Amino acid sequence: MTASGAPKIEIAALDRTEIVFEPWSWRFASERRDEIDRHFAEIQRRRAGVWNGRILLMQRHAIAGGVLRGACFEADYASFCAWRDWKFPDTSVQNVFAVAALRSVDGAFVLGEMAASTFNAGLVTFPCGTPEPADLDTAGALDLGANLGRELVEETGLPIGELTPEPGWTMVRDHCYLALVRQVVAPLDAEALRGQIVRNLARQQAPEFVGIRLARSERDLEAAMPAFIRAYLRRIWS
Repeated sequence: MTASGAPKIEIAALDRTEIVFEPWSWRFASERRDEIDRHFAEIQRRRAGVWNGRILLMQRHAIAGGVLRGACFEADYASFCAWRDWKFPDTSVQNVFAVAALRSVDGAFVLGEMAASTFNAGLVTFPCGTPEPADLDTAGALDLGANLGRELVEETGLPIGELTPEPGWTMVRDHCYLALVRQVVAPLDAEALRGQIVRNLARQQAPEFVGIRLARSERDLEAAMPAFIRAYLRRIWS
């Protein structure tokens, strides 16, 4: 995610995704290994909560007939951080991820401010995160629904089973990011939902969200929100 603007943001409706896992050697990660490791060491020095886990990125894709088809590969988080911070030197790679556009029953969207210990410290965002190998199903396909549910419960404490997801996805493309947004509606009004999340976070040892925001109109948009979220919300409210 990035909070900066983009020359062009593309928004499109998708019915489903078909993204399979294919082993692939990322030349950027191997050829710039020493630089990447030094860069990540500096990130960890400033943000103790960041660690070098395994993630999934997409190395080819096509969209036709409302379906996103592609192939993902496994990479290390340090390489991803460098790729993002260095303004996407390899544009053949895409970060595809699910976004839970959490909404109260009375229509307010609910977002959280990322904690200072996280890589995205200070951003105000919906629950979301880059997929991990655990988000692959038994057939080797990327299950973005599982990715959405995992990030939602990690960042808000709300199980997806207690919410009502909308069908399909809204794809918001920003540079090399493909955010797949799905509204999920809670059976609570805005203040009750915010209170529930705040109580859930108080029980976590190191919550990723440190503040909960409500957004009902363009007046509630903030510069700290990633560009893809601001674009998505403007589309919903237009």
